[in-house]
Amino acid sequence: MSGTYDVVLLVEQALTVVDARQVLSLHEELDDPVVYHVLLPLEDAAARIEASMGGLSGGELMGNPTIGMHEADIEAVRKDSQEHSNDELSTTLAALREAGGTADGKVVGDDPIDALAAEVSAVDGREAIILTRSHVVSEFFHLDWTSRARRKIGVPVLHLLEHESFDEQAGGGEGVTGV
Repeated sequence: MSGTYDVVLLVEQALTVVDARQVLSLHEELDDPVVYHVLLPLEDAAARIEASMGGLSGGELMGNPTIGMHEADIEAVRKDSQEHSNDELSTTLAALREAGGTADGKVVGDDPIDALAAEVSAVDGREAIILTRSHVVSEFFHLDWTSRARRKIGVPVLHLLEHESFDEQAGGGEGVTGV
């Protein structure tokens, strides 16, 4: 009896159809149907507020980026962040489906690696794929999502760079490792 081969994708931003085709190509030889479960972290509203107030010197903010902002303004930024994240998820799911995949997904507000571990457990995931932009500093110090996921979950983890072909990633990709 065959079941499904569940793959959990943690994506940092919306995937293109090219990204989706690359992901699907990794599973072309499987006999079981593959289901992709996409997790996209909620865009960080606090970081957006800090960035928008970046023109102020550190002494004027004294740690809290919301000082001087009205609650309605803060809520508007949060709502915009949620809408942006929902749009990115919809784009990703559409790309995977256009490429021929079966996919579902959700925006997660928790720590991305905790959400990844929980989803792998919930769907009995067979592997996890993390798609990010390049983060040289965090990767060097092993603070990136992939390094953290490899320490936390018990399935193979593959790290791919979004918007780059496999050839462009050659030498820079981390490959598949077991935990």
